[in-house]
Amino acid sequence: MSSTAGRIWAALGTVYLVWGSTYLAIRWSIETMPPMLSAAARFLVAGALLAGWLRIKHGPAAFRVTSRQLRNATICGLLLLTGGNGMVVLAETHIPSGLAALLVAAVPLWLVVLRRIVGERVGAVTLAGVVVGLAGVALLLLPGGSGGPVSLGYSALVLAAALSWALGSLVSIRADVPANPAMMSAIEMFAGGLALTAIGGLRGEFGSVDLGAISAKSWLSLVYLVLFGSIVAFSCYVWVLGTAPTSLVATYAYVNPAVAVALGALFAGEHLRSLELVGGLVILASVVVVVRAEAARRPARPPGRTRRWPGRSARPGSAPDRSAATPSAPRPARPVDTRR
Repeated sequence: MSSTAGRIWAALGTVYLVWGSTYLAIRWSIETMPPMLSAAARFLVAGALLAGWLRIKHGPAAFRVTSRQLRNATICGLLLLTGGNGMVVLAETHIPSGLAALLVAAVPLWLVVLRRIVGERVGAVTLAGVVVGLAGVALLLLPGGSGGPVSLGYSALVLAAALSWALGSLVSIRADVPANPAMMSAIEMFAGGLALTAIGGLRGEFGSVDLGAISAKSWLSLVYLVLFGSIVAFSCYVWVLGTAPTSLVATYAYVNPAVAVALGALFAGEHLRSLELVGGLVILASVVVVVRAEAARRPARPPGRTRRWPGRSARPGSAPDRSAATPSAPRPARPVDTRR
């Protein structure tokens, strides 16, 4: 195995493990923390750290974005983090982290549905994969498979979160957004964090905050989400996205849920019912089909060849820009972790 291939698998393995583990970290963080405020704290701190790193590394030039880019990045932050992540965090107060991960795995399926709605042509194999995947979602939501009406409602909330995440991803691909991926994420995190703070206030969570009652496990989980979930794994993802074939990078979509289910069972005593496991397997299988079908429609790029992004020089190992040569050209989708 070449050194480049080794680095690719190390980075991808980090994305697999860290992003798969964030579902369990969320569950532990909200054991003694208010859900919306814990999510808000995560993104505000991570956004501040990213902004500070950008200021040190690139100077004031890193913060030069147009009003349109700022607006679009803010919209993406609201859809991805406030809607996508916030609803997952709230749902995990009532459903297992592994079940939440399996429902979030439907994001690629929702993306295909949204692309079809906006008039984009989709292959027959891809459409078949989506139909099968949505059948798997239905299995997860069947009475008796979700643990009762309360859990069913929160499972549906995760499904809405996945749809919000897919919509935010579609906007980030098609809209004019900041070229630097770290700057884009910093804006998203500030927007999402501020909105989550407001929602937490409306829910009365400020009145329930008792710093002395927050456990060490919850504090450590929050630190893990900030440093590893939102920064380390993100950096690995950005690097591998610019270095490895997109079809290989996309495998995180069906590996992360499997990691989440395994960790939930090993460390939190979570046990999914047979119907939930079958539904989850159907969803993951359909995502594999969709990802592979979409990859087959696009020209492959050999591993180790760094993608050349407009607007900056392409150095091996450098973080790719999110921009394309023209605003209408497609940009690679970057999931900002929904555990997120």
